[in-house]
This record gives sequence, C-alpha cells and structure tokens, in this order.
Amino acid sequence: MFVEAAAAFLMLLGAPDSGQRALAAACAEKDGWSDPAPPARIHGQTWYVGTCGITVLLIATPSGHVLIDGATEKAAPYVLANIRKLGFDPRDVKLILSTHEHDDHVAGLAALKAATGARVLARAAARRALESGRVDADDPQAAIASRFPGVKVDRIVADGEVVRLGKHGFTAIATPGHTSGGTSWSWRSCEKRECLRIVFADSLNAVSADDYRFSANPKRAAMFRGSFVKVAALDCGLLLTGHPGGSDMFERFAGKQKVADRGACEAYAAGAAKRLDARLAKETGR
Repeated sequence: MFVEAAAAFLMLLGAPDSGQRALAAACAEKDGWSDPAPPARIHGQTWYVGTCGITVLLIATPSGHVLIDGATEKAAPYVLANIRKLGFDPRDVKLILSTHEHDDHVAGLAALKAATGARVLARAAARRALESGRVDADDPQAAIASRFPGVKVDRIVADGEVVRLGKHGFTAIATPGHTSGGTSWSWRSCEKRECLRIVFADSLNAVSADDYRFSANPKRAAMFRGSFVKVAALDCGLLLTGHPGGSDMFERFAGKQKVADRGACEAYAAGAAKRLDARLAKETGR
C-alpha cells in the first residue's frame, strides 16, 4: 500500500516511479521497433507492454482489458509475454484499439487478435488498410510502406465516440494527416483518489516518401492542421505517443523531465505544426 501511495505521489509531482525508470534504463541504447522492453505501470491500471521503439498500452479493468496498438509482427510475442509478466491473462483482453495504419504499429494486431480473441476497433478511414495489410494509395508513405498481416476490423468508431468496457470509457479522437485513419485515444485514469486524463496521441509528423509533396496535396496538409488544433485543446493530464521518442517518454521516465505535464499536448501539436511549416517552406523554396 505504501509503495502504491508513493508512486501516486511521485506522479503528482511529475516524477517517475521505479518501474518507469527500469523501462527507460532497459531502452537507453535501443529504439528498434521490435527491440524487447520490460513492462511498466504508467499510471493507475495503464501499463506499458510494447517495445523500446513502439508504444503498446494495456489498460486493465474489472470487465476485461483494453490493448492499444500491436507494434510489429515480430513484437507480438513480446507484447503477450509482457502482459503475462504483469500477471494478466491475454485472453482477458476484450478490445484492441488502433491509432494508425502503418506496419510498425499494426503488423502485430492479427497475431494479438488471434491470441486474445479480442475485437478490433478503428475508424472507417483505417478499415481498408487494416484489413488488406496495405496502406492507402494516397498515404504520404505509400511508396515506401511495408505490407503487414491484415486484421478484421470488428467495429467502426466515430470521431468523439466513447468506447465503453464496463464502467470505463475510451474516447476516439480523429487526428488524420500522418494517415487518413489516424486516431488518438483518451481515458480517465485514477490512482487512489487522484485522477487524470491520459492522452495517447497519434503521430502528427508530416513524413513521407521522398517524392511526395505536401504542398501539392493541400487536403493532406489541412488534415494535419485540423489535428494540431484538436490535440492542442485536449485535456492532457499525461501524454503518451506511439513512438516513445515522439514525446520524450523515456526521458521523462528516466527523471530528466516531468512525467505528467498539462501543457504537453499543446507543445506536442505546436512542434508538429512547426515541422510541417518547415517542410512546406522547403518544398516551395520560401
């Protein structure tokens, strides 16, 4: 009880606990998408079960568990092993939520769905790519994206929809740009009597194949702009991202920065907007 109370107090102060420090130390020299990482509690019943390079989250509830993303096909056994290391049964995972339809985040979904029996949820714009295992032709990375095992989408979720599992709700936030189906997720997490809102923000990075020009695709740039505004406005008690480096997660877990920062989502969106502006300026020579 004392350890749990101390962990909650440290989170309030923005400091990491011992499990987060161990995760950061294990991945200090690694960032590969399939590099195994130890599991760690992030806050309340939200747990890190991914790799050193890709975030996969497990949210444990009395009504069953929720998994967000699946990392690479190679990493799927590591994710399952991490779930078991935490004392959870993968077969108690009831829902698998997806952020965006690129192989580094979803290639493991088919294996995880088969192992857990969970239902896969995603937005309509991601369905074709997830089920076919091939990104859409208009994806900025289409020319360089790898194929991945397709996975059946069992339920389509809408922007702003709250997906419920028992008394727990997970809000889908459409944040397209990086892909058309890009989705961020938000939920309430509590430790003892202290609660905050966790945001698992999808990638806002305007990366592409070498010959793709965002300046020639204004609709794609507009998608990004809309997503920047949405993410910046979120209730952001604790920010997590699909690539740990995208929000300095491991630096925060190592104690080099505050773990929880209410301004993190706004800063994350502002950084992405600055990078898009720089990319457009480079393309147009301005």
